[in-house]
Amino acid sequence: MLKKILAIVAMLYAVASFAAVDVNKATAAELDGLKGIGPGISSKIVDERKKGDFKDWNDFIERVKGVGDKNAATFSSEGMTVNGSSFKGAPATPAAKASTKKADAKPATAAEPAATVATTDEKKDAKADAKAKKAAKAEAKKKKADDAKAAKAAKSKAKADAAKPAASAAKN
Repeated sequence: MLKKILAIVAMLYAVASFAAVDVNKATAAELDGLKGIGPGISSKIVDERKKGDFKDWNDFIERVKGVGDKNAATFSSEGMTVNGSSFKGAPATPAAKASTKKADAKPATAAEPAATVATTDEKKDAKADAKAKKAAKAEAKKKKADDAKAAKAAKSKAKADAAKPAASAAKN
């Protein structure tokens, strides 16, 4: 009996996950449920929607910062609509998206792995450069602090040296 209940709940969840979500009616939580939309983008969508409903996908892309054609196509393929319409050229459902990918699949070439390695090496180089810049910045900050400390000590010593002859003259 428990297995049947769990199976029914799982089926309902699956059906709900494939349901279309209209951007003009969805809550932030419903938008978060779509792949590719996190709390940041969903809050931007809700904030822009407060100014007025989105007329179409172009209006949506123009008003929501950080969303372009590629993101719009992804959101649409995940079930998001604007006034009931999906993004131009985007598959209607994730299942259609998967079948399209299988049909469009091409065999891998020998050049692709090399490009991936180059990209990985570039990322490593960029990280190393960022670390070097951070270390240089920290070193410059430390040197500046040390210079300020030395200048303060020299100033204090100069004051003390100037006070010594006056103190000895006062004794005589």
